Amino acid sequence: MPPSDHLTLTPTGPALAPRYRETAPRPPANPYLRLFTVPGARAFTAGNLIARLPMGMFGVSTVVMIAEGYGSYALAGAVSAAGLVAGALTAPWIARLVDRHGQARIAVPATVWAVLGQLLLLLGAYSHAPAWVLAATAVLSATAPNTGGMSRARWAHLLKDDPNALHTANAFEQAADELCFMLGPVLAAFLCSALFPEAGTLVAAVLFLTGVLLFAAQRATEPPVAPRTSAGSPLRAPGMPALLAVFLATGAIFGAMEVVTLAYVDGPVAGPVLALQAAGSCAAGLVYGRARRSARLASCLAAMTVLMALPLLAALTGSLFVLAGALLAAGMAIAPTMVTGMSLVQRLTPAAQLNEGMTLAVTALLGGIATGSATGGWLADHAPSTTYGYLIPPTAAALALTLCLAARVGRGRVE
Repeated sequence: MPPSDHLTLTPTGPALAPRYRETAPRPPANPYLRLFTVPGARAFTAGNLIARLPMGMFGVSTVVMIAEGYGSYALAGAVSAAGLVAGALTAPWIARLVDRHGQARIAVPATVWAVLGQLLLLLGAYSHAPAWVLAATAVLSATAPNTGGMSRARWAHLLKDDPNALHTANAFEQAADELCFMLGPVLAAFLCSALFPEAGTLVAAVLFLTGVLLFAAQRATEPPVAPRTSAGSPLRAPGMPALLAVFLATGAIFGAMEVVTLAYVDGPVAGPVLALQAAGSCAAGLVYGRARRSARLASCLAAMTVLMALPLLAALTGSLFVLAGALLAAGMAIAPTMVTGMSLVQRLTPAAQLNEGMTLAVTALLGGIATGSATGGWLADHAPSTTYGYLIPPTAAALALTLCLAARVGRGRVE
């Protein structure tokens, strides 16, 4: 019988019978496939993807649910912003607890509380409760753990000795984010229009809890618990405040684009149209992950500033088809920018505070998303045309670029 692919025929000496010696299997040539040869990677990634999909559903579901019931995109954007602001305040605290006590011990109870808040928001919208009740219940859901950050922390722990593989893992994580934000709005818009306005929030809550439970059960790949440190918050790391300011301005792009596009399209096709932006980002992220070098953050932001002007120009034509293509093109700037930014956060943050450091970046993004969401909702209701809302994304991108250049944010440091 011929030897297998993993056996080598080795002679034992002159005129002696050969013997077989096992050799290690050759790793896959594709860098993404190589990631999942890491023991336990497939299991924690599967659970995390299920938990992350609702992150692309909650925002759209809330906007549609409240706009349908109350007839106001301004109220819908404000309630969504209230939850995001509360999440921005609580997320670093939860991440610090995760670093000190472990992902499983903190993420599960935090998720249960967040899901209860979403269900209360659903009941409030269904019963046409006062606006302050909607805002209060949205705030209650602000304990949701940073599932993407916890997954990135696992990769950083598992691949700490292989920077090239870690770059690929960061690109995969960003592509996964975009995939969830591509499928999430489509699923949410479909559920809200085909079933009932609260269906998107209900399904998202179930998926979120299920995914976190599956992710937390994978204890073998969980990063070790970090002891208490006297280093203080990662916010004090040199260069971190400037980088977070860039993330804050970048978040306004995403918040405004979502609400303005939902108001501009105003129908069940809004979800698929909005998802094209995430599709463009996902494709660009996968290509970027195969590159051996990362671009400078300023270069990524410059490209984003140009591309984010395309939806504004497309909206002026009045063609939904042109707008869809513009959103697809604009999305291609997102993933490379986010991968580069998150890589800088990882370099600036001590290993024992990695969850907290990455959550600070997400907190800045959430603050920007809240601002963009509220501003976009206000313009959708009060501007002469919904098209005016598309002024926000390129303006916010230009602000992020200006902040980056002013602070000279470079490769992992402020130059």
